[in-house]
Amino acid sequence: MKKIGIYVLFILFATIIIPSILVQVYKSEKGESNMSKADISTIQDINFKDTKKIKIYNTKTKKTEEIGLEEYILGVVASEMPAAFHEEALKAQAVAARTYALSRAEKFKEGHPDHKDAPLCTDVHCQAWKSKEELIQTHGEQWIADYWEKLQNVIEGTKGQILTYEGNLVSEPLFHSTSGGKTESSEAVFAVSHPYLKSVDSPLEENAPKFKDSVSMTVDEFIKTIKQKYPGANIDKNNLKDKIKVGEKTDAGRIKKVVVDNQFIEGSEFRQMFNLNSTNFKIKLAGDNINIETIGYGHGVGMSQWGANGMAKEGKTYKEILTHYYTGTVVENF
Repeated sequence: MKKIGIYVLFILFATIIIPSILVQVYKSEKGESNMSKADISTIQDINFKDTKKIKIYNTKTKKTEEIGLEEYILGVVASEMPAAFHEEALKAQAVAARTYALSRAEKFKEGHPDHKDAPLCTDVHCQAWKSKEELIQTHGEQWIADYWEKLQNVIEGTKGQILTYEGNLVSEPLFHSTSGGKTESSEAVFAVSHPYLKSVDSPLEENAPKFKDSVSMTVDEFIKTIKQKYPGANIDKNNLKDKIKVGEKTDAGRIKKVVVDNQFIEGSEFRQMFNLNSTNFKIKLAGDNINIETIGYGHGVGMSQWGANGMAKEGKTYKEILTHYYTGTVVENF
């Protein structure tokens, strides 16, 4: 009987226990998360609610809310930058976001003209923001399991830190997705000069999904789009090459003005007309078609998010990233 018992135990070990161990090892090697959906409830939220309060207008609920500043920054970083980015890039985003929030709170103490009860809103008009519940709805519970603790540590690691220039809070810590190799100065895009928003090199962006892109259309569609806005433009298929020219470029190489039949069109307006990723573009005529090739994504002023991630991967700290993109600034506690 003893031998039979040992034999039964051996069969159970071979058929149940070993396969179950192998399955767990296989999952680990495949990089699958060991945290189930139910496990997100065990993630301990850092208490950011007791920090300085800030008012925000929730564009979804149409209500004004008052939340902790650091809780707000957590929702902004989670909404404005991919959570998979390097932690140092996320920290740079957190400091920029906090600086922007405090600048708006100071500038619009009585409320912003577009949302009169709060200086900030939850839309990209100010900074995109989502609550934890909204992030679960957007990304799913596994995203929270993978990234929430990381994001909380980013906020905790930069808590209370802001950007200053010559002792004053930076008022416009602008950022964008991808510069295309070089950022723009503020005056080249917004006609307002800020000493900390100067054109700087932004390498290491080649992995950005929108580093290069193109928009294609027929010549007829191209002409129709222009004439909808400028009906007096004397352009057609035969004279298009002579009638469309680059009028002016910025120091960073973006198109500042386009000349259409001797009429100047701002590069930013041209970008909107054809839904281009940036004003760094080239127009190419290919038979009956027009191809507009773009480099970069966004206005190009301030910090490039993909550039920041590239710098972080190369070993740069968040402070080094920030002082690179925002010329002459200092990271300090408010």
